[in-house]
Amino acid sequence: MKENQPSRARFGSKFGVVMAAVGSAVGLGNIWRFPYELGMNGGFAFLLVYLLCVLALGIPVMLAELVIGRRSRSNVFGSFKVLSPNGKWHYLGVVYVVAAFIISSFYFVVAGWSLEYVYQAVTDQFSNRSPLELSQAFTDFSTDALRPIFWTIVFVFLAAGVILAGVRKGIENISKVLMPMLFVIIVVLCVRSVTLPNATEGLKFLFYPDFSKINSSVVLSALGQAFFSLSIGMGCLITYGSYIDKENNLLGTSVEVSVLDTLVSVLASVAIFPAVFSLGINPAKGPELVFITLPNVFMQIPGGYVWSVLFFLLLALAALTSIISLLEVITAYVSEEFKIKRRTAVFMASALLMFSATLCSLSLGEGSVLQLFGMPIFTLFDYVSAKIFMPLGGLFIAVFLGWFCSRKMVFDELTNGGSLKTKAYDLFYFLLRYFVPIAILMVFINELS
Repeated sequence: MKENQPSRARFGSKFGVVMAAVGSAVGLGNIWRFPYELGMNGGFAFLLVYLLCVLALGIPVMLAELVIGRRSRSNVFGSFKVLSPNGKWHYLGVVYVVAAFIISSFYFVVAGWSLEYVYQAVTDQFSNRSPLELSQAFTDFSTDALRPIFWTIVFVFLAAGVILAGVRKGIENISKVLMPMLFVIIVVLCVRSVTLPNATEGLKFLFYPDFSKINSSVVLSALGQAFFSLSIGMGCLITYGSYIDKENNLLGTSVEVSVLDTLVSVLASVAIFPAVFSLGINPAKGPELVFITLPNVFMQIPGGYVWSVLFFLLLALAALTSIISLLEVITAYVSEEFKIKRRTAVFMASALLMFSATLCSLSLGEGSVLQLFGMPIFTLFDYVSAKIFMPLGGLFIAVFLGWFCSRKMVFDELTNGGSLKTKAYDLFYFLLRYFVPIAILMVFINELS
């Protein structure tokens, strides 16, 4: 096995492992999707359902990906070749690489938007603009032919710079700096938000338990949110798992990452909605919430300039830590499978992503002909990654480890060769073999319906 490859990079500390994995999991979805889902689907009742989904689905699949990565000591394609040398499972690795590429293509565009809004916040461009003007400004910017591409390219260079520095000096070190910084910023924003007049209305919107809203559709939404929030089904955690030392407790790491990822989502909700409700503004979702509603909020609160800069810096940091993990999936695959230098692999992947992201950005322009199947390329990539690649990726991970890998191997990897005592092994194995595939299929069918 590739375990004997002494030259393969490793994370240097448990803290670095957790911060890198949390960085992969925490992204734009934590900040602009989860808060609205929480508020509109029963508040604290939805949070309880979500937490159950994280425990029963998120942690088992995350743990499965880390087991596959660490056991194989290879990239997402090579992992399946190592663990199933006589099977065809390695073709699944190609699916993960393609998924990472497609997700990165449109994610780089949105990440570029966050940099534009950092710039606008710093230069105080939100002042004296009406909500209608803020809305038009976002439309004009996102459909522009040049500015979004400029910021997208800047973001590609930022991510490539981290990957070029390597696993330990790049990914681990930057995660150990950026993730604590992200937590500090989000806590500061929370404190400011809850001290605004009538902020309790926003807290009620978020946390008042309305169990009457919990139905099968909401349960599936919570399941899907848990699935997508933890970066499952993209190959990121398999790749990161291959850099984790044997001494690391994978179960403990999975739980810690899941808890921190959920904490960021909840804190983002507290940072946003008390302020929104304090000013009587409609709590829209998605890009409208982040790029239109919140600049309007910042304009109306004391010290809004500082809070707007902090918030969009937070958004950019979340985007960067996620995009790093996606770029690493592609880089590791190209470098190891095609036997080329890592630096060359980074340049190749970055150049291809720059081209693909440019097409995604241009496809949003008014009257753009860059469409496939009746959708702009940006929208198509978002759709197929969220509704097809990621759920199927998680499903196949569960099936592969639960049904095609040796139970002894899985037990050995989870217990670090028997040195760790874990009473959760039988539960994990049951969830992985039975509950997870059924649950993911339900989410998959629901998303396509």
